[in-house]
Amino acid sequence: MFAKASLAAVAAASLLGSAAAAPLLATTLQLDKRDPVYSPDFNITYSSNHSEGLPRTLIMATGGTIAGASASATDSTNYRAGSIGVAALVEAVPQLLNVSNIDGMQVSNVGSGSITDEIVITMSKLANKALCSEDAPYDAVVVTHGTDTLEETAFTLDATLTCNKTLVVVGAMRPATAISADGPANLLEAVTTAVSPASHGRGVLITLNDRICQAMYCAKTHSNYLDTFKAYEQGFVGALLSTKPFFWYPPSQPTFKTVYDIANVTEFPRVDVLYSHQEATFDGVNASVANGAKGFVGAGTGAGSLSPFASANLAYVIQQGIPVVASTKINNGAVVPSQNATEGSYISSAFLNPVKSRRLLQILLALGKSTDEIRDAFEEPLRGYLY
Repeated sequence: MFAKASLAAVAAASLLGSAAAAPLLATTLQLDKRDPVYSPDFNITYSSNHSEGLPRTLIMATGGTIAGASASATDSTNYRAGSIGVAALVEAVPQLLNVSNIDGMQVSNVGSGSITDEIVITMSKLANKALCSEDAPYDAVVVTHGTDTLEETAFTLDATLTCNKTLVVVGAMRPATAISADGPANLLEAVTTAVSPASHGRGVLITLNDRICQAMYCAKTHSNYLDTFKAYEQGFVGALLSTKPFFWYPPSQPTFKTVYDIANVTEFPRVDVLYSHQEATFDGVNASVANGAKGFVGAGTGAGSLSPFASANLAYVIQQGIPVVASTKINNGAVVPSQNATEGSYISSAFLNPVKSRRLLQILLALGKSTDEIRDAFEEPLRGYLY
């Protein structure tokens, strides 16, 4: 049975093949006499039926460090993300089958910097079919993902999942070949959290390093260390003890959260993030508009401030009816809206960081919202609370 094989060995073996595109090993592994299952909606390449009494979880694998491989067990920085497939990930953690029946599908197998809007929209639609449809076939969904853009995907899924079933996004900071790789334990904890009744009604969750974080506010805070995902102000919603989830508070959703139905959305409009600094000009915004940009997010200094040069260029863009959201590159705090919404000015991001502001703006534009409606979606909840 493949489950007993070392994930590190499988990952290392994959490096001996092509040094180019990462292979999808899930399609070539011996699945212990379990035939792959296919349906119109889910291209399942791994399936287990360990117990009729256990819940069923869909694992959507996208690649990332959790599926990465390096030539050395001590090298946790120079590796190839997305080197092994979903079957290898599951079979390397046989304890998973004591927790849930598992179906696995390979949505992509890339580093998360290569995740596209198309992939994210596909995952949102699959998650809604898996969990929220009238005859939903799954009790929970787990997404394995690279950590670099994990927060963007998790936020999108949180903003577009239309029911209260649990979806957990998980990654790893060390590749599968590393000494003390964190991926297997993280995956077990993600599935355990996903199928726990205590997880229902909390929105999309992120689990890494024995911590449970809500997707709306959780962000990657360190480029190397295991305890990278945090929500500094909002805090963790729970932790894992002996792989069992424990929540600090009863189920609740983040304040001001809104869910959007993107079932009919086929693509997200282009929205660019502009990083501010001293003497930032943003001279390229007009070229971006000419190349198809439909909105901008300013990653401002402090509470969303921009240089006079940048402000002048963005003012011209706003006059053309293109929405500009003011966010902050600082990890904590809010860009607070003014008491009265002002036509022709920036839209305040409230507590959303630049990449999450970008995604929300994309969703709203894809749904055909006007600039005033976009402003209300970002600003009105906090404005109504403050004034």
